[in-house]
Amino acid sequence: MNVRIRHDAIVRSLRRNGTSTVAELAAAVGASRRTVLRDISALRDNGFVIHSEPGRGGGLQLDPQSMQTTPRLSVTEVFALLISVASMRAAGNLPFAGLADQGLAKIERALPPDKVRDLRRLLDCLYVGQLSPLVDISDLAGMDPTLLPAFETAFLGRRHLGFRYRDAKGAESHRLVEPHALLILPPLWYLVAWDPARGDFRYFRMDRITRPEAVEGVAFQRRHVAFDQHVRPVRDLSR
Repeated sequence: MNVRIRHDAIVRSLRRNGTSTVAELAAAVGASRRTVLRDISALRDNGFVIHSEPGRGGGLQLDPQSMQTTPRLSVTEVFALLISVASMRAAGNLPFAGLADQGLAKIERALPPDKVRDLRRLLDCLYVGQLSPLVDISDLAGMDPTLLPAFETAFLGRRHLGFRYRDAKGAESHRLVEPHALLILPPLWYLVAWDPARGDFRYFRMDRITRPEAVEGVAFQRRHVAFDQHVRPVRDLSR
């Protein structure tokens, strides 16, 4: 369990149980007492008011009125929000576009400068367009939630990406590619990658990708992706 998930689990446990001991929290999140104590200190630094009651029958209590005051959004979470808005805009289904853009701009300003740079580098890889009405989407499925975290690591580090892929006929294979772009053609999302085994760019439907993993190794060189005329970089949408 990573730090963010563990912190969220501790807060939920305190809200649900009212009072919990360090030992109970440690058992609940599968961590040591020392780790939980560090987590409690970090949560307090982030604005949560957590009281300590010593003695028999005591424990830790979360002030029901307290809340997190320090933003903890990751680059991946903000990127997910931005591409969701971009997808809705590309589909012509974003009725409050101005307010959405204002809100996202505020979230972006809350990120540290290094995270903002990472976010903008990811956005430079994002493109949108319109899907042809002739494309069959009858088998559209949900997307693996681990895609974006793996993409963030692979895109920013220019690392190869390995994954399992299911083609239109249902056949599965393992792929190892250079990720270069994400293309949104609502309701379909594609990973656009250079496939060394085929010596060409390939478009992989993201709802057919599972078990993605950024692979350690030498960084690959960026390649120019030639999109059709109707495809636009997402950064140009608000112009």
